[in-house]
Amino acid sequence: MTRPVRDLPVVKGHVYCLPSKKEDLDHCRFCAHSVRFRIAGREVPSPARAYCTLQRKTEEVDLSKVEAVICDDLSSEGFRSIMNIIG
Repeated sequence: MTRPVRDLPVVKGHVYCLPSKKEDLDHCRFCAHSVRFRIAGREVPSPARAYCTLQRKTEEVDLSKVEAVICDDLSSEGFRSIMNIIG
């Protein structure tokens, strides 16, 4: 069974991961909740998620072209850096 996710539109390089919290895409790149980035209708693994799973790599993500972030933060935690996980 697939875990539910949220589809967060990107507006001028930012997403609202919480209703009152705007995050820069650079943060999403390192957020434990980011699952995939949508670029030109194609979804690519998030660098954070790829690093924390057996994939260990993904293609370079051109943040200037990201249309949406697929996010699995359903508990309204907000940005959580993977640096806490891997450090």
